[in-house]
Amino acid sequence: MASDVTMPRLSDSMEEGTILKWLVDEGGAVKRGEPLVEIETDKANMTYESDTDGVLVEVVAKEGDTLAIGEVIARIGEAGEAKSGGEERKEEPEAEAEEDPEPEPEEKRTATATKERPKPSSTNGAGDGGRVKASPVARRMAEELGVELARLEGSGPGGRIVKADVEAAAGDGGAKPATAEPEAEPAEAPQPARGEAGAKGEVEVHDLTRLQQTVTRRMAESKATAPDFALTLDVDMTGAVALRERLKEVAEQAPSFNDMVVKAAASALTEHPKVNGAYRDGRFELYGNVNVGVAVAAQDALVVPTIFGADQKSLGAIAREARRLIERVREKQITPPELSGGTFTVSNLGMFGIERFTAIINPPQAAILTVGALAKRPAVDDRGRVVARDQMTLTLVCDHRILYGADGAQFLARVKELLEQPLSLAL
Repeated sequence: MASDVTMPRLSDSMEEGTILKWLVDEGGAVKRGEPLVEIETDKANMTYESDTDGVLVEVVAKEGDTLAIGEVIARIGEAGEAKSGGEERKEEPEAEAEEDPEPEPEEKRTATATKERPKPSSTNGAGDGGRVKASPVARRMAEELGVELARLEGSGPGGRIVKADVEAAAGDGGAKPATAEPEAEPAEAPQPARGEAGAKGEVEVHDLTRLQQTVTRRMAESKATAPDFALTLDVDMTGAVALRERLKEVAEQAPSFNDMVVKAAASALTEHPKVNGAYRDGRFELYGNVNVGVAVAAQDALVVPTIFGADQKSLGAIAREARRLIERVREKQITPPELSGGTFTVSNLGMFGIERFTAIINPPQAAILTVGALAKRPAVDDRGRVVARDQMTLTLVCDHRILYGADGAQFLARVKELLEQPLSLAL
């Protein structure tokens, strides 16, 4: 008997996934541990491997379909095994097929057919008083947004209503009836007024990927719920620049200045545990591990891979791990486990010439550290002379529900101290 393949949970925050590509054709042989299907999650595109041997007897979810975790996407069985849904799709035989009664008069047949003609049912699979076919995520969103599921047309497998259908209905100001009659087209399309859409020229509409949708939702939630404030200071990086020049002489790939910031932040987090925490449901969570996320711009979205145990790693180890993760992000090979578990984030726009900036906190973390451009700027030395020094601006954005001004200031001052005395970072 065929076994169901269900939508797997590929990340800790995943609620549903989108089928990108089936790597085995229907009817093809499947082996345990071999790639079966590519799935787009809320964090990355993943290849899911089969957990059993057999034949892919049925593909339930087509490419492009979005299903909630646990819903059936395919069935694996033995060669020659029929699709499990085949019997359900067979129509009931007509009563006339069982016997051949005498023909009725034309008037009687017409009256009977008119009387017994069934009412059309909606395409979402709900009969009169029946349960609407919808994913759990779609049901929850419909309840939150006030969308009536029974009036939607489902775009999922078998007419199932999925998250995208609810979002589209909510965006239109409400659901449209599934059996609505087409509106008559006007004889002549009205011309747009000057300054309105017509003046913008041809408009391209791009649907968000699941990753972009997740980033959008999480950033909006963070900005709406976290009362944040920012602290900024300048760091004299002259010693760090000299140290990196010396490291270039003995290492094939010397650590970057961002690697130094990650190392300094990780060390400071062990001394200021509240910064390495989160505010959740009226309580503080302080984490025992220091896992620093590094923001990377790729795949038309912001991706934050994690350097686990950054406080326990040497500067060289952090540099190697950061390069590996950034490369995996840009090659679209990063996995959800590598994007999870962060307790603090570092974001750097200095390579674009940005001197200073604030960022949105990566929820539920307590803070995010931003790094500006490293450049020579005028400074006053100990003898009162104006000299050129290598300087960089750091900004710490804090969640005021867990961090107060003094908490953030003390942490930021410690990061500055470590960067201005960089030999401690190389130990």
